[in-house]
Amino acid sequence: MRYFMDAEFNGFGGELISIALVPNDDILPAFYEAIICERPTIWVQENVQPFLEKQPLDREQVSDRFFKYLHNDECPVIVADWPEDIAHAARLLILGPGRMQPIRRIRFELIDAAVVGPYVSSIKRHNALRDAEALRATVLAYEERLHWASFDRVPYHPAAY
Repeated sequence: MRYFMDAEFNGFGGELISIALVPNDDILPAFYEAIICERPTIWVQENVQPFLEKQPLDREQVSDRFFKYLHNDECPVIVADWPEDIAHAARLLILGPGRMQPIRRIRFELIDAAVVGPYVSSIKRHNALRDAEALRATVLAYEERLHWASFDRVPYHPAAY
């Protein structure tokens, strides 16, 4: 299954604050959790924390929930539009020195939403869940345009129908 991901973190290179995965299939539930941030930057205090929509948990709890959300998927593909989001998701799988969650395999895909856009705006910017939903909408709209554009290039052959 493909999941569209977004993460919020405490400034450039800062610790993870929230993470969301929105599955390709909109029938399935999304994953969204927030992590306690002891020393948020002023920008994060004003623009991220008020819009979390989630009670923050400790990192270990979020790591366990992240793993449990993905563990039944044979090969989850996580699509993100920022490299640091992928780094934070991968670090959630680390339990300690030489130990990681027992995930079979996982793939990460990095896309540039500005290239595949036009970007579908998030209904609540800097909220990982809402931004992941917007990324999903952007990518699916792009793929739909590619699908229909392929019909424009295929010549019509009456015998084929």
